[in-house]
Amino acid sequence: MSDRMRIILLLAPAMLVIVVLFFGGLAVGLMRSFNYMPVIGLTQPNLDAYVAVFTSREFYYSFLLTFHISFTSTLISCVLAIGAALLLRRSFLGKSVLNFLFQLNLTVPHLVGAIGILYLFSQSGSFARLGYQWGLIAKPADFPALVFDPYAIGIILQYVWKEIPFIGVIVLANMQSIGTDYESVARSLGASRWQSFRHVLLPLIFPGVLSASVMVFAFTFGAYEIPAILGQNYPAALPVLAYRKYTDVDLAARPEAMAMAIVIAILSALLIWVYIRTSRRSIRG
Repeated sequence: MSDRMRIILLLAPAMLVIVVLFFGGLAVGLMRSFNYMPVIGLTQPNLDAYVAVFTSREFYYSFLLTFHISFTSTLISCVLAIGAALLLRRSFLGKSVLNFLFQLNLTVPHLVGAIGILYLFSQSGSFARLGYQWGLIAKPADFPALVFDPYAIGIILQYVWKEIPFIGVIVLANMQSIGTDYESVARSLGASRWQSFRHVLLPLIFPGVLSASVMVFAFTFGAYEIPAILGQNYPAALPVLAYRKYTDVDLAARPEAMAMAIVIAILSALLIWVYIRTSRRSIRG
């Protein structure tokens, strides 16, 4: 038996479970999105749920908000993660301690971070009360609205705090594998620090940055719990809106929720594809 066949057989049980659960759930959701739910008497497939989704103004508001959250969180996380990786790859006193602290919140669940943001940055949270105690604001309610706000600042803050070390670890590993020889050659030929970073180091680490940022974008676009805890009621993020439709007391609203979930999956795949193509084209240019 060849090594390739042995690897395929070893991976087959796990892959079978993943494929069955993923595509099975996707198939069930797709059937329900076409109003095919024999349990509640819907036996005639149609496109009514998709028509309802694409004719709803709330859906488009939710899509813009979700895209803003994902794109802004990913962009800020990538920039700060690259800066942190540039700092951590240098040799200095206390580097190991700083590196440990940088990676510490990788083990912290997103929900714990969201509760922390809620208690710290809400208008009745710790920072608002400290600002009132120190005389910086007249009352805690005068604290800037960073949670349940229309710009999703609290949600973005949570994602940035959580995803910077995730992207940073990948970028730092790439930088350490590449070394500094290429940059040293560029500097010896007269390039500045910025030029050696922009034209030498960044193209070399770009594949790692791109793969990490795509994962972050896909996760933040489809995540439910953080927007549900820190987001406003209207417009809500797409996953929150889909969940509300799914848990509606009227079971006839389930097909619309399933249609919205399918649309979220398609939009995620499409946006990731556009993001990858645009990023590669910009870095080549």
